Amino acid sequence: MELSIVILKYKSKGLMRQCLKAIRLLRLSFPYEVIVVDNASFDGSAEMVARDFPGTIFIQSDKNLGYAGGNNLGLKRSAGRYVMIVNPDILMVTNELEKMISYLDAHPRVGMLGPKLINPDGSTQMSCYHFPSFFMPFYRRTFLGKLPWFKKKVRQYLMVDWDHAESREVDWLLGGCLLIRREAMERVGLLDERFWMYFDDVDYCRRFWEAGFPVVYFAPAEVVHYHQRTSAETWWLFGLFNKVAREHIKSWLKYFAKYFGARHPWRAQSV
Repeated sequence: MELSIVILKYKSKGLMRQCLKAIRLLRLSFPYEVIVVDNASFDGSAEMVARDFPGTIFIQSDKNLGYAGGNNLGLKRSAGRYVMIVNPDILMVTNELEKMISYLDAHPRVGMLGPKLINPDGSTQMSCYHFPSFFMPFYRRTFLGKLPWFKKKVRQYLMVDWDHAESREVDWLLGGCLLIRREAMERVGLLDERFWMYFDDVDYCRRFWEAGFPVVYFAPAEVVHYHQRTSAETWWLFGLFNKVAREHIKSWLKYFAKYFGARHPWRAQSV
């Protein structure tokens, strides 16, 4: 098996259907499997997948395990030489997977690869970042991020001023679409389930770097991402009353508690 595609969903039946249709239309030239994990939404997706996408593996979780726990169910079931974690709001309209796999075949040191994510209007999303400082989430979610010095720091963190038309090694990648080398995953382990939502992708990329596997932003491959940053819809003062924002704050504190006093394993350099 060349590739396992793991799609984690929660109350996103329509998006998942479009994602599965797009994958099927790619007509991939190598053996692959698709694994859908439902995080306890029980919205009829199991029946729809069985009817319209025969051969797709469907895993029904009886509770919402969050991003890390839900994806881990799929990763444990996967058999591919490469494993791709894909959110249901990802749409692959051209066959970019072969480009990504060819790159990993040619660069055996690289453990994880992320494509360029683009918005539906064709603009580039910021999907690769520097490792955050402790106060960076606070800058981004409060009025401080509007002030010149803090705004500059946020832009540096988001890599806004870097040309996303070229590939390079990066600190971490947004977890919406990640291609992972199985050999690396077996050494690094699964996602850390203490992060129910948010910072799980930061942590995972960091662990890949610590194990000696570079993380690469791969510009030649482009996929559409219907992304919404629900944790940032309100400032944190008001977000305390929002469950998603509270989860973001909790994960922020867990991440920095986990790596308290530790140095970053690597700093981004052009390749």
